[in-house]
Amino acid sequence: MNTYEIRIDGHADALVAVQLGGLCLEHQADGTTTFTGPVADQAQLHALLARIRDLGTTLLSVRTMATPSPGVFDRLDWPVHTDRLTLRPARAADADAVWQYRRLESVAQWITELPADPGAFRARFTAPGRLATSLMVERDGSIIGDLMVRVEDGWAQTEVADTARAVHAELGWVFDPTHHGDGYATEAVRELLRLCFTELGLRRITALCFADNEPSWRLMERIGLRRESHTVRDSLHRSGRWLDSLGYALLAEEWNTRA
Repeated sequence: MNTYEIRIDGHADALVAVQLGGLCLEHQADGTTTFTGPVADQAQLHALLARIRDLGTTLLSVRTMATPSPGVFDRLDWPVHTDRLTLRPARAADADAVWQYRRLESVAQWITELPADPGAFRARFTAPGRLATSLMVERDGSIIGDLMVRVEDGWAQTEVADTARAVHAELGWVFDPTHHGDGYATEAVRELLRLCFTELGLRRITALCFADNEPSWRLMERIGLRRESHTVRDSLHRSGRWLDSLGYALLAEEWNTRA
């Protein structure tokens, strides 16, 4: 079984994800939609692509991703505790609690979509591909945020491609704004870095955000990430404005030196 990312033109609705077997749907800033999730074999992949064709959408790309199951997270002992927080893998039952803060405009203005319908959000959140890359952040037993760890292959020339399998990860995070200012996001993401480098053995992590999302990139810098890119007006915001984007990264050796 491999994990695939299927990209189509336009912003598809949640019903399409259901028709594609519950793949994780994400609307991208460039006006496309990606569907991500495990695919059993080539026959199932061809069936998914045939459904996309029948829906009348334009297929843009299909790529294999590092498969999160049987469990990037399964290699770790859970839950993980920091001084004030508990981190654990996401469960389907977490969907409603996560929707409560992700639906807020102050939160959704910086993430891929504004999840207005709880049922549609629940379908996307509970997709196997989404759950396999999500961690919950709890404070005193209540969910206050969620983290993403999307493990990926590094680019490599053919002769050494096997060495580059599942060595990188893109990180993401969303926190309930009622807990902003308490340092919880910094504490959680610092622990996430530790897990990535010391427990999962990754060599490089990346994180992206809108340049206007100052709290996010300041958090990245606070935990030691290095700014690698500043792209100009490359991302279309739902407000209709084209916004700049920032890319940050950190290598394992950089983390080890700072740690």
